[in-house]
Amino acid sequence: MSLSNKKILITGGAVRLGREMALAIARAGGDLIIHYNSSRQPAEELRNEIIAIGSNASLIQADLADPDSIFSLLAHLRENVPIYGLVNSASIFEPLDITSTTRESWDLHFDINLRAPFLLSQSFVDLIEPGQGGRIVNILDWRALRPGEDHFPYTISKAALAALTKSLAVALAPKITVNGLAFGAILPPSDGASTNNILDFVPAERWADLDEVGKTLLFLLDGPTYITGEIIHLDGGRHLI
Repeated sequence: MSLSNKKILITGGAVRLGREMALAIARAGGDLIIHYNSSRQPAEELRNEIIAIGSNASLIQADLADPDSIFSLLAHLRENVPIYGLVNSASIFEPLDITSTTRESWDLHFDINLRAPFLLSQSFVDLIEPGQGGRIVNILDWRALRPGEDHFPYTISKAALAALTKSLAVALAPKITVNGLAFGAILPPSDGASTNNILDFVPAERWADLDEVGKTLLFLLDGPTYITGEIIHLDGGRHLI
């Protein structure tokens, strides 16, 4: 698949899976706008790596918990149109249950995991090339379709993002496709939680290969435009258990 001459914004693109997805886009010929919040050095290192691949990359800092910062990001994007794709990858993932969730932590998860993708997606239609289509991919989690008691505000905010994905697919059709990519056991948890029994609940009995992440994302960015409102689970069947 080729994304040559196509510009794609990825939020939270400097680290972890955001970084892997950015590199997959660059290897497919896409040009990137990489959003980061506090990961400036990793973002700069990633930009250099992408340039070495032969693609273009620019960086933009924004605190997605702050609406004013998002509006500044959007003002920057309007100076870099047209944009072909938006990957809403940035998220916050804290190991909170219902009793340890505070009003502040609840709001923070929804601000970053739901409000920011909404605001960016709402403005995306004005950023694409007139007469051309665009793609939005929202990064989800298998928990979004099987909510449980762990990581409580994270899970509920991702479940809401899954609902937003489907609503946006209808609202932005036929010009823009909107799909979700729900991950399972890809990288060890960022919160340092134990991974000892994770594969006990994965029918595929293995962790994902990072190239599988890139292949699936590229399918949603450059595959059939007749697919919209879908959520692909890259989780080895974890959501079925």
